[in-house]
Amino acid sequence: MAFIIKYAFLFLVGSVTGWLIELFFRRFFSSANPERKWINPGFCTGPYLPLYGTGLCVMHALSSLDKINFTGSTVVNYIIMFAIMSVTITAIEFASGWIHLKFTKVRLWDYSERWGNVMGLICPKFSLVWTILCVGYYFLLHKPLSSAAEWIAEGNILVIFTLGLFYGVMIVDIVVSINLVSKIKEFAIRNNVVVKYEEIKLNILNFKNKQKEKYHFFLPFKTSRPLSEHLNEWKKTMEEKIKNRIGK
Repeated sequence: MAFIIKYAFLFLVGSVTGWLIELFFRRFFSSANPERKWINPGFCTGPYLPLYGTGLCVMHALSSLDKINFTGSTVVNYIIMFAIMSVTITAIEFASGWIHLKFTKVRLWDYSERWGNVMGLICPKFSLVWTILCVGYYFLLHKPLSSAAEWIAEGNILVIFTLGLFYGVMIVDIVVSINLVSKIKEFAIRNNVVVKYEEIKLNILNFKNKQKEKYHFFLPFKTSRPLSEHLNEWKKTMEEKIKNRIGK
C-alpha cells in the first residue's frame, strides 16, 4: 500500500508540474501559437498531464540505477543512467502519441517539422529536453521528492485524502474527455483526416474572441457553435495551407 501511495503522489506532482511547463511553453515559445495566447494544454480538462506524471514515476524508479556500477567511472555511470531514462521516456511519449493517432485519429502534439522526427511524435530536440529534465530532476529534486513521498506513504491522512480527491476528479475528467474525443474521431474517420487537438482549441479561442464570448480556460471546447462547425472550419484552413504549399 505504501508503494502505491508513494507513486500516486509522484504521479500527481509530475502531472501538475508538467501541465505548468506545457502551459508556459505553449504561451511563450511554441511556434504553433504565434499569437501567444493562453491555451489549456493536453488531452484532459484539468491542470494535469498524465504523460509527465508517468515520466516522473519512471525517472524516480530509474534513479535507483545510480547504485549500479556499470563501468567503474562515476561520470560514465551517470551518462548511462540518464541515457536509459531519456530513451524510456521518449518511448513512452511515442507510445502515447501513437495510441491516440491509431485509435482516436487525434494528434495531441506535432513534431512533423522538426529534424529527425518519427511520425511527428518524437524528435531528437525534445528527447534532449527529456534528458535535461532527467538530469535536473536527479540532482535537484530526487532526494527531496523521495523524502516527501516516503513521509506521505507512512500514512499522512490529509495528503492521502487529497490524493483520493485528485484521482477521483481526474477519472471523471478522462471519461468526459474520451466522450469528446469520440466525437472528434467520428469527424476524422468521416473526412479521412487526423485532427490536431491544440489547433482546434486555438480555433475555438479565436472564434470566441471574434464573437466577444467568454472563454472558459478549463472548458476550451465549450462554445455557442457546434463542435462540428469548428472542425469543418479547421479542415478548410488545413486544406488552404496545403494548397498554398503546393503552389509555392
